Amino acid sequence: MNSQSKQAARFTEREFWATLPGAWRPLCGSFYGGGWSFEWHDFEARERVEWGKSFHPGGVEVCLNLQGAAVLAAKKDAREVKPESAAIYFRGEAPFDAWRAAGQRHQFLTAEFSVDFLRRSLPDGVGQVRPFLRNILAAKRPASAVDAAQPLTPRLRLLVAALRSPPVSGAARTLWFTAKSFEVAAELFFDHSAEESLFCTRQTVVAQERVEKAAAIIRAQLAGPLTLEELGRRVGCSPFYLSRTFTEQMGMTISQYLRQVRLERAAELLRSGKFNVTQAALEVGYSSISHFSTAFHETFGCCPGLYPLQMPAQRADKE
Repeated sequence: MNSQSKQAARFTEREFWATLPGAWRPLCGSFYGGGWSFEWHDFEARERVEWGKSFHPGGVEVCLNLQGAAVLAAKKDAREVKPESAAIYFRGEAPFDAWRAAGQRHQFLTAEFSVDFLRRSLPDGVGQVRPFLRNILAAKRPASAVDAAQPLTPRLRLLVAALRSPPVSGAARTLWFTAKSFEVAAELFFDHSAEESLFCTRQTVVAQERVEKAAAIIRAQLAGPLTLEELGRRVGCSPFYLSRTFTEQMGMTISQYLRQVRLERAAELLRSGKFNVTQAALEVGYSSISHFSTAFHETFGCCPGLYPLQMPAQRADKE
């Protein structure tokens, strides 16, 4: 066993997160057992949080950052992680500086992958793998490094929402999360710029921007959503064009997207313990509790009143 493996075998991030009670919720997976894991983080930082102490040695980590600012500083390469962005970084044998800003609410999801898992799982040749990751996988003892952050697209936001509230339970959960680990890798570990340069014209760039703007407006106005005509005016295109391009890029209609983000937000409110079923339904724009309960059950597999009781307990094997 080399020194990195020995250090990894002793490492646990549970001790670090124990200093911030309630800030860390393992979702599924085992970094050492399966080579991947998903975790959700939500906390208020009264003072600067030395986030880098939670990184696994030999781990490639993806941070899908919703709220709160952070800095990743490997060697002389310091990069800011802003709200609504995605970052990729690797910790080698030695830890590197990374911190979360004081006086802010921090919400982010992390996906952690071992180098061995990625070497086994990525296609032979790895020709389209991002240069950042390709260098790590090719090195015998890769050093800590940080890649450039990128905007958190609506598709990644949907992925975060799904990972926080998986639509399956029991034995199917691990299978579902395993598929999501490959989805994250396919989305973020490959260089798609060559494909985009061939197929992405100015018209499609504008369409993407309009869809992203429409999705942001929808998320901001769950209780009182705009009509399709009003939404089209806000983003600068016809309702028909917006409806068609939204479905093409998001893989669902605008009404389906509104339903999903409403229910995800309602699930978050119920998990907080501060809202009952009626309050959560009204908060996200449902005037009929029966319709809300039916939609919630179809999405999460249980009625909203029982949902907080279904949340999985944290388990040590997910570290």
